[in-house]
Amino acid sequence: MGVVGAVRSHRRRVGVALGLAGMAVPLAVAVAGPAQAQARPLGRSTGTVTPVSMAASSCTATAGPYQTQAERFLGRPVDGRQSRADCLAIQKFQIDHGISPTIGYAGPITSGVMNLIGAQKAAGHNPNAARKCPTNKGRIACVDLTRQLSWVQDGSRLVYGPVPVRSGRNGFETRTGLKRIYWRNINHWSTLYKVAMPYSQFFDGGQAFHSIAGSVWSPPGSHGCVNMRKGDAKKYWSLLKNGDDVYVYGRKPGT
Repeated sequence: MGVVGAVRSHRRRVGVALGLAGMAVPLAVAVAGPAQAQARPLGRSTGTVTPVSMAASSCTATAGPYQTQAERFLGRPVDGRQSRADCLAIQKFQIDHGISPTIGYAGPITSGVMNLIGAQKAAGHNPNAARKCPTNKGRIACVDLTRQLSWVQDGSRLVYGPVPVRSGRNGFETRTGLKRIYWRNINHWSTLYKVAMPYSQFFDGGQAFHSIAGSVWSPPGSHGCVNMRKGDAKKYWSLLKNGDDVYVYGRKPGT
């Protein structure tokens, strides 16, 4: 990670060169056919996806193994059969959430995204209902890897969030435990991955909160950082400071 000398020295001490910045763009998932079709999780369009009008011609007539789940999730008639309308609805969901390929096939990644969205929505305005994030630390940023959610709280009072995030992928997992923000750089650039990391707030070696240009729901994940939408990362920048606590817990699905 191309940080100042003190940070570079710290990184060497903790030996986390491979767990540095999260990817700043979604990682496309290569597939060979409908049976392997992949989807990305919940949220809004990132502005970098294929327009529906361009993708509609590639809509598949094949029902995926998670067809009924997709139909139920999207409010479609639940019959387990792929109709043109079903395909277009699934395809739109894939486009809106950064899923590749966008062919309307209800595969395992699409299912995983829908499951994740459901868990995120269920958190509502009480993401710490289970009291897994400490409430005796004052201002603290909580990261729930299982639900891919983060929020800021003061004691037990919710200050901001919860917001969707993207943590480290398999082999580059975001490390769990109580951390502390030690270095911030609003316009950080990763020399390792050659990507911008706006609003970077480092809390564990080379792992940091920062915004990305693509979708926070795109698989497989970052290289350890907690990726955020720009507006959320900007808000975190205004709420947190050096010395503030960060608590990371849970386990990201698929890792």
